[in-house]
Amino acid sequence: MGDGLHLAVALDGAGDARHTPGYWVDLVREAERGLLDLVTIEDDLGPDGRLDAVLVAARVAPLTSHIGLVPTVVTTHTEPFHVSKAIATLDYVSTGRAGVRVKVSADPGHAGHFGRREVTPDDLPALLVEAADHVEAQRRLWDSWEDDAEIRDVATGRFVDRDKLHYVDFEGDFFSVKGPSITPRPPQGQPPVAVLSHEPAVLDLARRAADIVFTTPHALDEAVAHAADAAPLHHFADLAVDFGGRTGTGSPDALVFTGTPAGLADLLAEWHAAGVRGFRLRPASLPDDLSAIVSGVVPELQRRGLFRTAYTATTLRGHLGLPRPANRYAA
Repeated sequence: MGDGLHLAVALDGAGDARHTPGYWVDLVREAERGLLDLVTIEDDLGPDGRLDAVLVAARVAPLTSHIGLVPTVVTTHTEPFHVSKAIATLDYVSTGRAGVRVKVSADPGHAGHFGRREVTPDDLPALLVEAADHVEAQRRLWDSWEDDAEIRDVATGRFVDRDKLHYVDFEGDFFSVKGPSITPRPPQGQPPVAVLSHEPAVLDLARRAADIVFTTPHALDEAVAHAADAAPLHHFADLAVDFGGRTGTGSPDALVFTGTPAGLADLLAEWHAAGVRGFRLRPASLPDDLSAIVSGVVPELQRRGLFRTAYTATTLRGHLGLPRPANRYAA
């Protein structure tokens, strides 16, 4: 991961979903004002009033300039061809700031929305293997156009060099994808892939398929252990943030911080000194807790020399110190 402390924020519209474009634009612009590496946009298949995360990111992208945009996609009920095309398009719309967080769903009710297959919680191990195949097919499709495949030769009427388009011929246990994509290779080559890991089986998925892993520690020793287990992936420790304990967070899967912005800066500095490089903060109350992060936590971290004072890269890979990958099909 790039030098220094890395910060992300999770934006979730469930329950109190806001259906106006301005709401989401304002949130992401606020996070960008704080120079954060990225925002994740949560998504799920439950009946909780969400907007589609990829489409929200596409709406926000032209109205922001630096922050990474990482929508969530449920791989269990989507085709890798469609997802690869959507995320490649988002990478173009954002000029190189797209990523994707992949997740699975073993909920029988979610499967009923589609009527194409039945799933149960017992299928979780197979669904995780399927998700790894899903990501591999996406990556191959992103590479199916070489970077200079588009020639746009008006004189000859040739738009693309057919020799630089490639069949991916992916054959897995769950997908058979011939390709190529219908979308040129994204600006980042391959937008970063993220996984939220709650347990060893999901960490195995992250190791097989992801560039970024979010983990859910409840204490410093867990966070340090997670960082070690996740290496060499780009690790972010999740922390729920509920300044003053105003809202309550039910039964959280990660540590809940309820103090002041200065207190959160103390905690991040302590964990960072122990070896935790990145943090994904989950505001309990939007936009209030997000504004407190940007206006209170970030300046305190900057004062201590732990966080950037200006963006030094223009792509999500650049923020994270990830190189642009070579195209596997290029001669």
